[in-house]
Amino acid sequence: MSFGRAIILKTAALKPVERLVRRSFLFRGVVKRFIAGDTLAEAMISAEEVAERGLKVSLDFLGESTTKRDEAEQACAMYRQIVEAIAASPHRDAINISIKLTQCGLDIDPSWAEDNYRQVLWQAAGSNTFVRVDMEASDYTERTITMIERVFADFKNTGTVLQSYLKRSLDDTRRMIKLGARVRVVKGAYLEPESLTVGDKEATDRQYIEMAKILMAEGNYPAIATHDEKIILALKSWVNENGIEKERFEWQMLYGIRRDLQDSLHAEGYNVRVYIPFGDSWYPYFTRRLAERPANMWFILKALFRK
Repeated sequence: MSFGRAIILKTAALKPVERLVRRSFLFRGVVKRFIAGDTLAEAMISAEEVAERGLKVSLDFLGESTTKRDEAEQACAMYRQIVEAIAASPHRDAINISIKLTQCGLDIDPSWAEDNYRQVLWQAAGSNTFVRVDMEASDYTERTITMIERVFADFKNTGTVLQSYLKRSLDDTRRMIKLGARVRVVKGAYLEPESLTVGDKEATDRQYIEMAKILMAEGNYPAIATHDEKIILALKSWVNENGIEKERFEWQMLYGIRRDLQDSLHAEGYNVRVYIPFGDSWYPYFTRRLAERPANMWFILKALFRK
C-alpha cells in the first residue's frame, strides 16, 4: 500500500475527522459523487438511469462489521427488499446485488450468518438475481471463501471478490475457478499488514493482471473491476490476441467515477457494470474511495484547518 493511501486511511479513522466529514457541508458534494443516496428508492432511481444507458448495475447497501443481532436482521431485511425492487424493475436482468457477510452477522454467529445469507440467496434465485459477496478485510478472507464453498452447492447464483494486493489471492483465484463461482477481481482498499500483501502498487498491478487473465480465460463470467486505463488497455490487447470473447466477462466501475470510460467501453461492445452504493452508513466506504485518489486528501486537510 502506498504511503499516501495509508495516511489517508489512518487519518480518516480518527473520530474527530469522521465527525467533521459527516457534519460539514464541504464534503456533501464529494459524498454525493460516490453515494447514490440514503434510501433504496434513491438508489433504484440511479440504477434505472444507469441501465437506461445500456450498462449493468450492482446495488450495495452500505454497512459492515455488524455486532448486534437486530442490526444484522435489519440489513438482511434490506437485502430482501433490494431483491424485491430488482424483480419489479423493467431492467431486472441488468441489476444484481452485493452484500457483506459481516452485515449478515458473521461476527455474531457464523452459522446464523450463513442462514441469513442463504435466505437472501433463496429469494434472489426466484427472480434469477445474482448475489455477490463483497470481500472485506483480510481477517474475513478465508471465512468468506469457505462459506462460499459450502453454500455454492445449493445456490449457484452467488460469487465473491478477490483482492490482488493479498499474497494468497492467486491461490484463491484457482479455488474459485475450480468451484465454478463468479469472481470480481479488485486491487484492494483496506489497510493491511505488509506481511500479507504482495508489496507496492507495481506488484499489486502485476498480480491483478495475472489474476484477470486467468479468470477471463478459465473463470465463470468474471468481473474485472478497475478504472486504471493502463490495465484496461493491457487486458484489452491480451483479450484480442487470445481470442477471448467480450461476452465472457464484464468490466466493473464505481458509481461517480469515470462515466466517460464506462460509456466508451460499452460503445466498444463490452459488458460494463456500475457498482452503486447507498445507505447512511457510508463513511468507511467513502474514506476508502478517498484513499484510492490521494489528491482528495486535500479536502480533509483544508477542512481540518479551516477557521
